[in-house]
This record gives sequence, C-alpha cells and structure tokens, in this order.
Amino acid sequence: MITVNSVGQIYEYNYWARDRQLEACRELSEPEFLHPMGSSFSSMHDTLVHLVVAEWIWLERFCGRSPRTLPSWLNQLPTLASIVQRWRTVELGMRKYLAEIDRETLIRPLTYVNMEGKEWTYTSWQALLHLVNHQTYHRGQVTTLLRQLGKTPPSVDLLVYLDLCRSKVSIDRKPHVKRSSKKRNQIVPLSRGTP
Repeated sequence: MITVNSVGQIYEYNYWARDRQLEACRELSEPEFLHPMGSSFSSMHDTLVHLVVAEWIWLERFCGRSPRTLPSWLNQLPTLASIVQRWRTVELGMRKYLAEIDRETLIRPLTYVNMEGKEWTYTSWQALLHLVNHQTYHRGQVTTLLRQLGKTPPSVDLLVYLDLCRSKVSIDRKPHVKRSSKKRNQIVPLSRGTP
C-alpha cells in the first residue's frame, strides 16, 4: 500500500508535469491546437479536455458521487485558456480532497457507478494511483502531438521532477534567489511549471 505522503508527492508531480505541458501548448496556434491528428482523441484540444474531464469524474467519485453524465461545462472549453481555467478549479477540489485524506481513507473501499451504470469497487489508494497513471498515459500522447506539430515538448519524467526536488530547485511557483551577471541577488518569480 502507498502512504499518504507518497500520494501527495505523486499528485504534486502530476500537476508539475501537467503545467509544463500546458505551457508548451501555449506555443500552438489555434489551428494547430484544434487540428485533427488521429490520436486517441482527435486533437490537442480534445486530449486536454479528456484529461480535465477524467480528473473531474474521479474527484466526484472520491467525494462519494457517481456522475452518470459528462459535466455541464464540457462545451465551455473552446480554448487552451478556458481548459486551464477549468482545470485549476478541478485541481483546487482535488487538492482539498488530498489534504483531508489519511491512512484509513487510503485503505477504504471506493465504490462507484461508472457512466455505463456498472458498479466497481477499489481501494481509494488504487483509484488515486489509477488517475495519475491515466494522466501519465495521455501526457505521452500530448508529447507526441507536440512533436507532430513541430514543437519541442518539455521533459515530464518523474525522475526529472524528483531531481529538481532533491536539488531544492523551486517548482511550486515561489520566488527564488538568482545570481545576476553583476553577482547581486535578485528575486525572480518562477512561471508555472518552470524550475
């Protein structure tokens, strides 16, 4: 079984990796963002929408609800900015949930009814890891789509993230001290997802 601390760490990694890819997607023009590419989900847009909707569905399940339909806001995500805004809202809900879990929560059975009306039961820790694994799977597709669109995708490997954490490079959007060329210390705010 995984610990509460490990779940927290893997979700921090998940959001760090997501943010790096969202930043890379800002380089895409609207036609590139919407262009059908023949992946699991047709375009970059559709892939990102799938990711935010999947996270919302699992958050609902973690909170004891079993949505049987897609969210009403699904058709309100025409742009990258609208996807990012909605994802931040879902992320806040997920972070609130994660802040409240304990060991007992992790081993507790999570029973839900899926969109097809079938009931499933897993332990909460298994479902939490499944969601991150799902996000990782589709991040690989985002990387491929970026390459196919002629962009350079960022590295989103877990070990890159852990090395950054280990070297105490700030990845949580806090300012850090950076030496300028004149050897004076200056505070430089980090953009989301940039070490």
